Amino acid sequence: MVLISKILFFTSHHGFYTVVLLLVFFVGLSYMTKKTWLLIPIIPLAILNGFGGQFLNAWFLNKYGVESTAIITSDVETNSTLNDMYIHDYEAIVKKQDGKYTTTFFSTTTAAIYPIRNSIRIPGDKDIPVKYIPGYEKNIVILYDQSRERKIVLQNEKLAPVNSAKTKYEADKTNKEFIEEYIATLENYVKYYNDEAYKEKIKELKQELKQLK
Repeated sequence: MVLISKILFFTSHHGFYTVVLLLVFFVGLSYMTKKTWLLIPIIPLAILNGFGGQFLNAWFLNKYGVESTAIITSDVETNSTLNDMYIHDYEAIVKKQDGKYTTTFFSTTTAAIYPIRNSIRIPGDKDIPVKYIPGYEKNIVILYDQSRERKIVLQNEKLAPVNSAKTKYEADKTNKEFIEEYIATLENYVKYYNDEAYKEKIKELKQELKQLK
């Protein structure tokens, strides 16, 4: 597992050198065997690594790695861009199983992030949840959905319909449809988040609804 992790780290973080190694390997193999068709895989493999190297690395580390945390120690904005956004180079320290830390590096173009999405998001948490293969902690996958930043985003998404329903209710507190909608959104919210204030509000709204009927 450690060897696979090292290979995936190299190919996902050093795309240019990976292409050079592919050229040397397949050209050498073609020369020794006198088979020119062995040159065919070079371009497909180079393209595949360029577009999917970090995704394969993310899948592998999430599947076989152990959980830990990492702390970003440096965040440098570069002059290069990706999708009209500046690429950032990061340095970080990773907590090993013995409690000690080791250093690593990645960028917004090489970071392994799970779940795999088209967007690249580096959490702003102090302690970022990650996974790695013990013995090669340098290669990490960031577990974005377990980060505090992602949890806040999800909570805000659940709150959006509650706030919308609340606005309607406060505009007309005698409208049964608005009250019912407000109750429904609050009940859906408390399924995920244990908010006592909202639970009390549900009781109040149900009482108001009874009085209107």
